[in-house]
Amino acid sequence: MNTLPWLHPDRVALLEQALRERILIIDGAMGTMIQRHELQEADYRGERFAAGFDHAHHPDHEGHGPHCGHDLKGNNDLLLLTRPQIIADIHRAYLEAGADLVETNTFNATSVSQADYRLEHLVYELNKAGAWVAREQCDAVEATTPRQPRFVIGVLGPTSRTASISPDVNDPGYRNTSFDELRATYREAVEGLIDGGADTLMVETIFDTLNAKAALYAVEEVFDARGGRLPVMISGTITDASGRTLSGQTAEAFHTSLAHARPLSIGLNCALGAKDLRPHVEALSEVSPYYVSAHPNAGLPNAFGGYDETPEEMAEVLREFAQAGLLNLVGGCCGTTPDHIRAIAGVVRGLPPRQPRTLLEQAA
Repeated sequence: MNTLPWLHPDRVALLEQALRERILIIDGAMGTMIQRHELQEADYRGERFAAGFDHAHHPDHEGHGPHCGHDLKGNNDLLLLTRPQIIADIHRAYLEAGADLVETNTFNATSVSQADYRLEHLVYELNKAGAWVAREQCDAVEATTPRQPRFVIGVLGPTSRTASISPDVNDPGYRNTSFDELRATYREAVEGLIDGGADTLMVETIFDTLNAKAALYAVEEVFDARGGRLPVMISGTITDASGRTLSGQTAEAFHTSLAHARPLSIGLNCALGAKDLRPHVEALSEVSPYYVSAHPNAGLPNAFGGYDETPEEMAEVLREFAQAGLLNLVGGCCGTTPDHIRAIAGVVRGLPPRQPRTLLEQAA
């Protein structure tokens, strides 16, 4: 694997140089920022979906074509088509707060997830739009700070289904998706992210390693077809105090299962706050020859589903990560805002990045 040339070698060289020099900052939560806008059904529909079907696909035949007559509110990826300026402004806020990399608003831009809204036909379009919106903002900010290049992470989310576990406790052999179904939709998503201008791809919030393997397989299929590749990042999720992913793996086992992909980075995000994530990031740091990332939640959710950890509290914990030599990339997940990212960027500035161990060093 990884024998193909880079699709954008100059961008990869800039990213690799930055990783050697300092700890890079990933942005914070997209959903948290969208919630602040208190958007209603009409915002999600825009003009294109106002009549209960996709007007762009059948503009001359009202009532025909892909239907979406039920609620679209909550489909945050759809805002890329109906309220793109909101997404652009959020990207811009994170960049101005100090983010080196921003994640595309494509967490649910797969047919598996869009099926909940009967919008499976939008997968490629959503991913291309997600990368394009982020690309525009990164380029605009980079132009004002040429010594600090800004990068677009094309996000491949986990989907709402699991290929490893039955959703029916009475039928442990049942699956509501398959490796091939996931591979096909991930491939379509990857095509869109690349065409939209992503610098890297991140398979993230991985709770089921088999889902991630399907995504990585699709990524390689697209790279082979194009004759070139982008750097790939991997980020898993430790779901609770057991210290394991939903499909039962420890951080070390998770790494072993996916290290064959030879990613640019491997790390953990979501589910836990920084304090609870600490031992699992350390475990990855000890075994991985790749760069290590962490973008935890702003603490654990409270009784109302919100997050209470302040920017200063979260930054202080992550400063210790950096001082211990665990980090190459750091940012925030659920509950984090530009204020969190600004605080995190401030406390890790000037601290040296983790030095990945070579395979020979690990064997010694």
